[in-house]
Amino acid sequence: MRRFALDPRLAKDTHHVAMLGLCDLRIMRDARWPWAILIPKRNDIVEFHDLSPLDQTMLTFETSLVAKAMKRLARADKLNIATLGNVVSMFHLHVVARHAGDPNWPNPVWGFGESLPYEAARLERFADELKREVLAQ
Repeated sequence: MRRFALDPRLAKDTHHVAMLGLCDLRIMRDARWPWAILIPKRNDIVEFHDLSPLDQTMLTFETSLVAKAMKRLARADKLNIATLGNVVSMFHLHVVARHAGDPNWPNPVWGFGESLPYEAARLERFADELKREVLAQ
């Protein structure tokens, strides 16, 4: 069995938070929105249905854990949960915390404006808080 290999674009655009049972939990390096990414540690997966039924169940469970944590941490008005993959085909699931009045509310975050990098300490703090919230459930 081949070792899991993260797509280099996902590695560049995200920051590692924690390894969960199925997924590598990461956050986008865009400070405009609290934005988590779940990446199943499986090679050659492009679509949800490419996952085994057990992995589909685990992904649903881990998505729920991350969504609850993101909603609490960000005090979000709404969560956007999506699997696009039009640019990076490796299966990954986005959980984006949204607030009425955020930079592109109520429109989607994808393709809007320029990414705003996190200040290093703020990125680490968010990663630590998200990890603590997810693992506490």
